[in-house]
Amino acid sequence: MMRSWIVAPLTLVVACGPAKPAGPNPDSTAAARIDRVVNGLRPSIRITGEAPVRWTLADRMAHHKVPGLSVAVIDSGRIVWARGFGVKEAGGTDSVTAETLFQAGSISKPTFAVGLMRLVQDGRLSLDEDVNVKLASWKVPENRFTATEKVTLRRLLSHNAGLTVHGFPGYEAGTPVPTVVQVLDGIKPANTAAVRVDTFPGAISRYSGGGTTVAMLVATDVTQKSFPGLMKELVLVPAGMTHSTYDNPLPDSLAASASTGTYSDGKLVKGRYHTYPEMSAAGLWTTASDLATLAIELQQTWAGQSAKLVSKATLGEMFTVQKEPFGIGYVIGGKGVDLSFEHNGADEGFQAVFVAFAERGQGFIAMANSDNGSQLMNEIQAAVAEEYGWPSHRPTARTAVARDPATFGALSGDYLLAGGPEPLPATVRVDGGKLFLDVPGRVMNAELVADSDSTFFIRSSGTPVVFGKDRGGKVVGITIAGGIRGKKVK
Repeated sequence: MMRSWIVAPLTLVVACGPAKPAGPNPDSTAAARIDRVVNGLRPSIRITGEAPVRWTLADRMAHHKVPGLSVAVIDSGRIVWARGFGVKEAGGTDSVTAETLFQAGSISKPTFAVGLMRLVQDGRLSLDEDVNVKLASWKVPENRFTATEKVTLRRLLSHNAGLTVHGFPGYEAGTPVPTVVQVLDGIKPANTAAVRVDTFPGAISRYSGGGTTVAMLVATDVTQKSFPGLMKELVLVPAGMTHSTYDNPLPDSLAASASTGTYSDGKLVKGRYHTYPEMSAAGLWTTASDLATLAIELQQTWAGQSAKLVSKATLGEMFTVQKEPFGIGYVIGGKGVDLSFEHNGADEGFQAVFVAFAERGQGFIAMANSDNGSQLMNEIQAAVAEEYGWPSHRPTARTAVARDPATFGALSGDYLLAGGPEPLPATVRVDGGKLFLDVPGRVMNAELVADSDSTFFIRSSGTPVVFGKDRGGKVVGITIAGGIRGKKVK
């Protein structure tokens, strides 16, 4: 299964809703606030008429089968707390700490974009030049789609360059790892298709890890430096990300600090974790605290108080939506004082969430060594957003419509989802008179709540789920989150 391609607007587990900031808590000490979050996890959705739901972190880690978790919370422009929970490896006893390494998945992309924008700022690259002008070791194959519109860094970094290959599965420990050029051409031992332009550059917004990998090759061709070394120079060292690396495979010297990936069924990833030669797209090893440090540096840049990474003007371009919902690197939400820059990530057995507000000095970063991590992290994020008075990402009220459980049988069955790097199996099932959705590697045991005859939403996140019917009223398909579609196969 492909893991590295989860991104905020496409996840099955992220929901944002506007809400008025909460009033001050009677006890605002750091310990009290941490306690309220850790013992006050909640779904992103409040069902009108139902009593509020609250969980403890320990209970929800067990429920979601998440062995280990690292969390960092930003408020008033600083990390107000950062903690590890659980263990580095399922079944083990080595505890997660704030220094434990996790794979960041697609959060690698915006972190890379910061470094690439430094090269743009320094005049070594141009955002709007045809990338083939600078590419030396490989070229984007020309075709009828590139005759008039070109693949540019701006389009690559904001996912509208028309390139294929959504994401990457990585390479199991001990197996051959392809070169970047082999990945781009889909030549063995590469395990993904060739990265090609199959629609007009600039025409549509379509997430492409393949495109981010092309941008990585531009950076290394121009600088003639190794990618991990270049990112260390441009981003990791100046940002103070002292526990982070883009090295793939992970050096033996760091293996003891790394957590082990876990599948949604609780089984360990063979060899502990995969290697990602597509380093810009999925190869970052880091901590929640390091990502929070990066977020704070960008917040200080936005305020005109720092330029260690890029200038305020350059960051302003990154935080400008190029084609919804992407800026350059980050997913951009809100406006004005409530502007947010975000990204989710998932590698084999790992998931992560990054949300920060440019002007408010607030944010939340969490990393988990489980394919079920995002479900848990959303529940923590909902509690953090309420506790710290965020303008968004707080629980949103929804109204449920009563449905006769006897009608759920027609909806249950197996579906095959399209739109990702490969078909993704999904199952809708009835259990105890309730309807549930399972998508391995994305969501498991997600209860579906009806809000009309054929439309539902995931109780924990509010993600819409729509069942399609043929003219005879037979259920033939499913659409999740507005763009992930699938056919019913049995």
